[in-house]
Amino acid sequence: MFSKSIGIFGFLFSIMISVSSVAATPEQLKQIKVSAEQYVTDNFAPPAGGKISALAANIDSRIHATDCPSPLITSSNSTNVTSNITVLVRCEEDNWRVYVPVRVNRSQPLIITNRALARGEVIAESDLSMKFVDLNAFRRFGFSSKTLIAGAKVKRNIKMGDVVEQRDICVVCRNESVMIKAVKGEMSIITNGTALSDASLGEQVRVKNDKSQRIIEGRVSAIGEVTVNF
Repeated sequence: MFSKSIGIFGFLFSIMISVSSVAATPEQLKQIKVSAEQYVTDNFAPPAGGKISALAANIDSRIHATDCPSPLITSSNSTNVTSNITVLVRCEEDNWRVYVPVRVNRSQPLIITNRALARGEVIAESDLSMKFVDLNAFRRFGFSSKTLIAGAKVKRNIKMGDVVEQRDICVVCRNESVMIKAVKGEMSIITNGTALSDASLGEQVRVKNDKSQRIIEGRVSAIGEVTVNF
């Protein structure tokens, strides 16, 4: 009975030795994570003027890994930037591979308010600051330049420190006077008109020519300005 117990113990011990001999070391796990993170930052572009960072998830220390004789090979089926990307890390010579989930953080400088702004107020440049914003948490349309906002009118109350969104302001406001710039080739004619709806920079808006009373559609090109191409 005793010898049988010794035999079972020896068998279990040999399994433990076998597992521990192939399990990844902390250094190997770290290298796998670093390789996965590096793949993301090398292959996915940050937003305009912004930053991108990657954080690999913890890897099960029981996986098989070795000190690969050559640099680890990384790849992914993901072609677009999302908040989570799975990266395949592999060693061809030693024939092992690990799928590593990577959390991707993208941030971009966007305009925020220095103070609370009430509906109907005209925004001054001094009311605005710029801050890096996590785009995983902010998925709406913000602005990256004060000149796109300064002089616009607030359509809804904005708290201090909030990102100014497109829906918060009107660069051209309903029933207010606008300058209509009619452009054809290199020739342009300027006249006065009235906006028939709210619109932000770059948006289409219908305006009425105050002189002819004709209703036309143009694109908001500046504060209180609508450009019509003929």
